[in-house]
Amino acid sequence: MKRSRKRLAVAVGVSTPFVLALVILWAAGTTLIAPARRSIGSLPTDLSGRAVEFRSASGATLRGWFLPGRKGAGAVVLMHGYRGSRLNMVSRARFLSSAGYTVLLFDFQAHGESEGENITAGYLESRDARAAFDFVRAEAPGERVGVLGVSMGGAAALLAEPPLDAQALVLEMSYPTIGQAMDDRLRMHLGSWAVVFRPLMTAQLKLRLGVSADDLRPVEHVGRVAAPKLFIAGAEDRHTTLEESRQLFDAAAEPKELWVVEGAHHQDLHALKGREYEERILSFFEKYLRR
Repeated sequence: MKRSRKRLAVAVGVSTPFVLALVILWAAGTTLIAPARRSIGSLPTDLSGRAVEFRSASGATLRGWFLPGRKGAGAVVLMHGYRGSRLNMVSRARFLSSAGYTVLLFDFQAHGESEGENITAGYLESRDARAAFDFVRAEAPGERVGVLGVSMGGAAALLAEPPLDAQALVLEMSYPTIGQAMDDRLRMHLGSWAVVFRPLMTAQLKLRLGVSADDLRPVEHVGRVAAPKLFIAGAEDRHTTLEESRQLFDAAAEPKELWVVEGAHHQDLHALKGREYEERILSFFEKYLRR
């Protein structure tokens, strides 16, 4: 009897941390996919445009702002990052609109004022990227269209099917695979050893969202995008490491450029670099979007 109790105590002692880890990771998964909806308000008074909404194959009605530009100057679709909204892209819209570009800012599904039940790290959002791109094509016929995607926004642009036939793409701090993105966050919050829990996190994608980790590998899509690409990476980024940004860059077809922002973490690079950021973006888009 004593031996049996001892075995039971050992079994409980071994299993309790594992069960606790499962509970914590399940709770983390719940938080990660929870909608990030919020009230956006009216278009800033210094911007000239209108509120718009359009349907996406993600099943959501997406909401945003459309800013008409100068004919022949080109158009840019701005795609925000994870748990963000079009508000995060307003400062970029300002300098692009001032330069004459037609601009669309919108909220991905389950973000901002758009519909949607769960954030899917780029899977359903890739359908939103396609819908937003097609919306601009229809609203600004004849214009060359570029995309500027931040983090998840860049991943969604790369995952779009069929590939976006954009004339230029700017991809900021976008992950190459969802597995690496999860590893990075596990290391940041729990330490290097925590990558052993990655299978428990990726398994939740299938259980909760019906999405496989294999569906979230932008690195396998970037080579099919023929448009010129400007990759921007933070040298100190721990969410998408510089090595991972280089991996995505290396997999891309020419023409392509890589700008490594020294001292930058996973943050608003426009706010950090200001005029230098604007000059680089405007120079890139002017080269490929102007007629």
